[in-house]
Amino acid sequence: MPDFEHIFLLLPCILSLVLFFILIKRKQRRLNLPPGNMGWPFLGETIGYLKPYSATSIGEFMQQHISRYGNIYKSNLFGEKTIVSADAGLNKFILQNEGRLFECSYPTSIGGILGKWSMLVLVGDMHRDMRIISLNFLSNARLRTHLLREVEKHTLLVLSTWKENCVFSAQEEAKKFTFNLMAKNIMSMDPGHPDTEQLKKEYVTFMQGVVSAPINLPGTAYRKALQSRSTILKFIERKMEKRIRKMKEGKENPEEDDLLESVLKHSNLSTEQILDLILSLLFAGHETSSVAIALAIYFLPGCPMAIQQLREEHLEIARAKKQSGEMELNWDDYKKMEFTQCVISETLRLGNVVRFLHRKALKDVRYKGYDIPCGWKVLPVIAAVHLDPCVFDHPQHFNPWRWQQNNGTRGTTTSSSSSHPTATSTTSSNYYMPFGGGPRLCAGSELAKLEMAVFIHHLVLNYHWELADTDQAFAFPFVDFPKGLPIRVFKS
Repeated sequence: MPDFEHIFLLLPCILSLVLFFILIKRKQRRLNLPPGNMGWPFLGETIGYLKPYSATSIGEFMQQHISRYGNIYKSNLFGEKTIVSADAGLNKFILQNEGRLFECSYPTSIGGILGKWSMLVLVGDMHRDMRIISLNFLSNARLRTHLLREVEKHTLLVLSTWKENCVFSAQEEAKKFTFNLMAKNIMSMDPGHPDTEQLKKEYVTFMQGVVSAPINLPGTAYRKALQSRSTILKFIERKMEKRIRKMKEGKENPEEDDLLESVLKHSNLSTEQILDLILSLLFAGHETSSVAIALAIYFLPGCPMAIQQLREEHLEIARAKKQSGEMELNWDDYKKMEFTQCVISETLRLGNVVRFLHRKALKDVRYKGYDIPCGWKVLPVIAAVHLDPCVFDHPQHFNPWRWQQNNGTRGTTTSSSSSHPTATSTTSSNYYMPFGGGPRLCAGSELAKLEMAVFIHHLVLNYHWELADTDQAFAFPFVDFPKGLPIRVFKS
């Protein structure tokens, strides 16, 4: 009898569980998920998705899946059920609904190496507060005055070391330029100083781990990166403590007008939050801009007409500067670099420095008849839209003229007899998102374009260059040149 009583008491629990699973199954049957393949248990299709491929393509994996399933498909990536989007409309919808329907959701390995307070992984109010700090530091007023001057100074510092008929890595030179610029403006560190060089060395090890498999075992790139992260944070913390002592003693240096000074004076962030903020901005401001500059150096020799038009634009600016007796570039000069901005836009579209983003559905979402279940990972693949022939004409061609405006309006086309292809339509430009979009639009987007424009200005005025060895940009998924993009330069 006691056994019968136990069974009788447990019966409601058993029936409830059965009912629960029936309801779950019914809900799953009602969902109209996109077609796709979930791959192997746990691993899913992650290995195939991350297989390196040419950065000017979407890769064999994406191409095969889009051909088979369409621009929206399901998969299992990074250990999670995932909806992958190569659809222009859905990508824009995802980014515009950040915080309402979708939320940033990077793998834990990224948070482990960049830090839990990194802007890349933060969400909600904390991300907003960190972003405001970054936007204030990169304000339009600061760009026009202080940062423009700094960008030009660091550009000339790098280019002045280039010797006639010498071969060197353009990628490393671009990294040197952007790292020195960011180190100076974040922590007032001077190029060539032993501290700067040591930080750069640790940072290289750190970056190798960011782009490696997240295997935390002795000897792996990921473990070495975690060790370098610790070293870098200790270095930054020593800088902080020294700066705080100076502030307390009233011995502030007016030349130390940097991010560290601004955060210490005008924020209530904890030490840990400041450390992660500085590390993440050093990562974002250095790595992405240097890759974009290297891509421009790579694409331009294949388009001599673009180089010619760039030289004409920058010679005109240089002549005007000479007549006025001015030496340094100012904001009016920068705004005259109209074709340069076309080159920058095309470089970012074709090269796709940021190829996809990590998001998670906060609610059940329906789009174009498909269901995106709450809790599923969502990957908007920006590169797939930028390289979609339905969105951009001849997307594999480096064509800066597609970004030109006719009579101030996008969407009009050039005549068939024109020497340049048609301009990009309004619709296409709406889906151009090299810096993301919505509330998480890259805070450093304007600085990145300024860096590229000023570097191109002095590059085309002072040098001719050619590729010294066969090399091309690959997506690992971070964009990189396997050989470092060797070039040979000749003074103009």
